[in-house]
Amino acid sequence: MKKILLIATGGTIAAVATKNGLSPLLSTDELLSYIPETLEMCSIDSIQPLNIDSTNIQPEDWVELARLIKENYGKYDGFVITHGTDTMAYTSAMLSYLIQNPEMPIVLTGSQKPINLDISDARMNLRDAFSYAAGGAPGVFIVFNGKVIAGTRARKTKSKSYDAFESINYPALAHIDGKRITGYVNIRQSSDEPAFYTDIYPNVFLLKIAPGMDPEVLDYISDKYEAIVIESYGTGGIPFADKRNFLKKLKEATEKGKVIVIATQVMLEGSDLSAYEVGSKALVYNVLQAYDMTIEATMTKLMWILAVTKDFDEIKALFYKRIHEDILYTDMPQSN
Repeated sequence: MKKILLIATGGTIAAVATKNGLSPLLSTDELLSYIPETLEMCSIDSIQPLNIDSTNIQPEDWVELARLIKENYGKYDGFVITHGTDTMAYTSAMLSYLIQNPEMPIVLTGSQKPINLDISDARMNLRDAFSYAAGGAPGVFIVFNGKVIAGTRARKTKSKSYDAFESINYPALAHIDGKRITGYVNIRQSSDEPAFYTDIYPNVFLLKIAPGMDPEVLDYISDKYEAIVIESYGTGGIPFADKRNFLKKLKEATEKGKVIVIATQVMLEGSDLSAYEVGSKALVYNVLQAYDMTIEATMTKLMWILAVTKDFDEIKALFYKRIHEDILYTDMPQSN
């Protein structure tokens, strides 16, 4: 029988109704009391470092989760983390960078309805998470609504429906039906030893461009932040009209040594700055582009990288290094 550690952090799955709305208050023992049949599948220990709405998750909490897994790594065959859905994709991506090449499944799950309701997705999701933690592939994953999604590829796409998460620009890895796991994709397993990181540099800003935005906003942001992820249009278009020329401010920011990553607001298919003039003009500067990476993976990967190095060439090499299937199109043209 596999031994699994449950790490509870709160979220809707652990929420109860209060006068101010749903608030996470249930303990790990209370959560497990709703799925007693799981004890026939695996042996479960539990800890509860947090009990918060995931809207309140912070980078320091990610470090603590990684620390707890590292501390208990040799004692268990897998880990289940219960988590609120709103920032779960950020947490799963960050843990994919803080814990690389794990030899066991690290599974995040949650729910759209609290577990104490008669009609809820919570019990199925929690059972499935333990099932995959006990019998799934090594790596960091989100298990939700019967789907297994790589931790670097998940995004919450629905605010209320049970099928809240999708795998972006990469297929879902497996489907869970009760105790049966049907695998669709085999993630390439690295021969490298497991690597744990304990530092994050969260000084990264996400800017979504909209028509009429003043390019001088980049002056303010670049004074406050070390790196900026720009959600541009289409395949990566940066406005350079005379009235509002972002390219000029982009040039100034890169000359100050700021790390600029250009992504797209479009959820599927990714960026390619070389496709249009509005994108290729940005490639003359020291900018990176997200290609097929999710925004969640892009942001958290930068936070991990900047804690490792501040050298641009090293940042670029690490950013384009494929980690847990986070980026595929690294053979496309890079910035000059």
